[in-house]
Amino acid sequence: MSKLGLLASRVAGGMVSEGVKQLAQGNRPRASDLLLTPANAKRVAEQLAQLRGAAMKVGQLMSMDAGDLLPPELADLLARLRAEAKAMPISQLNHLLEREWELDWQDRFQRFSFYPIAAASIGQVHAATTWQDEQVALKIQYPGIKESIDSDVDNVATLLKISGLIPKDVDYQPLLTDAKQQLHDEADYLLEASLLKRYKALLSDDPRYRIPAVYDALTTEHILAMEFVEGEPVEHLHTQPQAVRNYVMALAFELLFKEMFTFRLVQTDPNFANFLYDIEHRQLVLLDFGATRQYPEHIATGYQALISHAIHDNDIEMQNALKQIGFFSQPITTRQQQAVVDLCKEACEPVIYDGVFDFGRTDLAQRIRDAGTALSTRENYWHTPPADAIFFHRKLGGLYLLAARLKAQVNVRALFMPYYLSV
Repeated sequence: MSKLGLLASRVAGGMVSEGVKQLAQGNRPRASDLLLTPANAKRVAEQLAQLRGAAMKVGQLMSMDAGDLLPPELADLLARLRAEAKAMPISQLNHLLEREWELDWQDRFQRFSFYPIAAASIGQVHAATTWQDEQVALKIQYPGIKESIDSDVDNVATLLKISGLIPKDVDYQPLLTDAKQQLHDEADYLLEASLLKRYKALLSDDPRYRIPAVYDALTTEHILAMEFVEGEPVEHLHTQPQAVRNYVMALAFELLFKEMFTFRLVQTDPNFANFLYDIEHRQLVLLDFGATRQYPEHIATGYQALISHAIHDNDIEMQNALKQIGFFSQPITTRQQQAVVDLCKEACEPVIYDGVFDFGRTDLAQRIRDAGTALSTRENYWHTPPADAIFFHRKLGGLYLLAARLKAQVNVRALFMPYYLSV
């Protein structure tokens, strides 16, 4: 908390310095412009990185969710949190492995790399080779993460409040409550192992997707042992031919629709690091299932109806579908309700479009931001959507951002049509 207080004073000091500079140049800056300077954004991002744990996880989610919706300086700096976590000291790592396995745990492996090949907010990944020549990826959880989730998320709420990065009128407490539960689930590696196996079974008849096998003998509540799978990080595919980029994004959208409408089990974390692409075998590799969420039938069919009626521009039936999903449970005016429907139409544009949608030539993210701003300011509608909707929208928005980064061209409507409800 003392660090957060120091951060608040540094942000305020940065605002004063920037304000003096702008006034000296004859400008009359707004307070929001002074707050979101590159220097202040850097201070917030660095503080989240030091907090690590659940606090850093929320920072990562902000960088994924926001994309073009945040000022570029803040989005770029928050994006660093997806890749620049601090690794555990080797002595701490060894102590953790002795506790989870046994004192002579190294006898299990021909080779074990003490330096992580990836480090994230809740754990870090190490490569190892068993005596059976199996290449294993070990996701090892940072000590104490589970116990610190609630306090860490509360600290993030404090950070957002004192830094002014979130408007004071926004009630984000319900979202933080759901974030805590989601993070507790993500910190349960036995749960993730069971979900990974479940997904592998669900996709067993589709060779276009690859999911690592679980090594049960090495897996514990704090260590997830998986088959080591190689591939190209999806965000690096921007140098690949257009056909490859289109194919990868088509696989991602097809999977999301199948998750929601067939499995009713959605991996809701859109972090690009959760996907690899095996160029040789043309397979989309799925790595992380900690943020997987089971969806009830009424939510899944509600989204089927919402998208189907959006295709036909039927506002009344879209409103009914939104009510089924859980929107409009609080008092709302007719104008506010129509504004929510209009925002859904914007978000459904790639599905509504009858043909190949070019994500590299659209201002969709900007228009969604403008529509959301209008809803919250001119229409004064600040109610938090249902948690199930928030997590699904986060995944869909993440795919939109990835498709835009790859400048992909995808017939999203054709991928949705197997789930279309005749109207």
